[in-house]
Amino acid sequence: MKLVKSLLASAVIAGSLGGVAVAQDDKVTIGVSVPAADHGWTGGVNYFAQQAIERLGTTYPNVEFVFASAPDAPKQIADIEDMVSTRGIDALVILPGDPDAMTSAIKQVKDAGKFVTVVDRQLSIDGVENLYVAGDNPGLGANSAEYFKQAMPDGGNIVILRGLPIPIDAQRFDAFMAGIEGSNITVLDDEFANWNRDDGFKVMQDFLTRFPDIKGVWAQDDDIALGAIEAIKQAGREDEMFIVGGAGMQQILQAVAEGSTLTPIDVSYSPAMIATAIELTTSHFTGGIQVAGRYILDSTVITKDNAAEFLDPESPF
Repeated sequence: MKLVKSLLASAVIAGSLGGVAVAQDDKVTIGVSVPAADHGWTGGVNYFAQQAIERLGTTYPNVEFVFASAPDAPKQIADIEDMVSTRGIDALVILPGDPDAMTSAIKQVKDAGKFVTVVDRQLSIDGVENLYVAGDNPGLGANSAEYFKQAMPDGGNIVILRGLPIPIDAQRFDAFMAGIEGSNITVLDDEFANWNRDDGFKVMQDFLTRFPDIKGVWAQDDDIALGAIEAIKQAGREDEMFIVGGAGMQQILQAVAEGSTLTPIDVSYSPAMIATAIELTTSHFTGGIQVAGRYILDSTVITKDNAAEFLDPESPF
């Protein structure tokens, strides 16, 4: 996945000028906080975070990492408070499970003089973090919309399974809706499926019961897509429609590579972005590299022709 150079004026890699490089014997402690692996994508986040920590810890013996995963916002807040008060972290890399609930706690870390990197989910207050690393959420929506227009040149009915009611969902949804504007594609309904396979199954069952004519399904996320696919197959309607998810789950990519008509494409939004965030934060301290601003990773359309480039037998997601 390529790193898009979508940076603010301050978001430059400035070599060794103006950085905060530490001497070889100076110790740096970096806290890494992520949601618990409660579905495939967050499982990938945990995997890639720990992989990056192991690799960087070996490369930089003067850097210590404190890793924690949490099932909910209160536990994640408690984790980062402990990192500051008892572990003495110099920096925090955090993917907030509930960004609205956690903004105040993350701001307190920043106010305590720590370098803060936020991953994936935007906080409810702008400018809290030093560094923001995420996938291209508007691009995910826009690229999905472009495929629907190509696959349905004469229009038709579709349904949308959304994620959670947080900013990145709105960015995806708004870009998708803007992308199909002016076409003859009709959105019958959209419902939140919470980026959860079971919820995807339930929401899709509801859509299938209510709508006898569905040509396309945008699931916005591969975990949701798997649940929706199961509902479609149980209803015996897999020949009536296609489904587009997003993120790059290996199970979906394998189907794409095999030329599935039910899942003809996928759109990347890799959980490996957490590793990018950890590496950039580490470089800020170890290499005198000045990083600040927004790093946005490409959202790539994955088809039968290029799926092999994204397949990774070692990935848990």
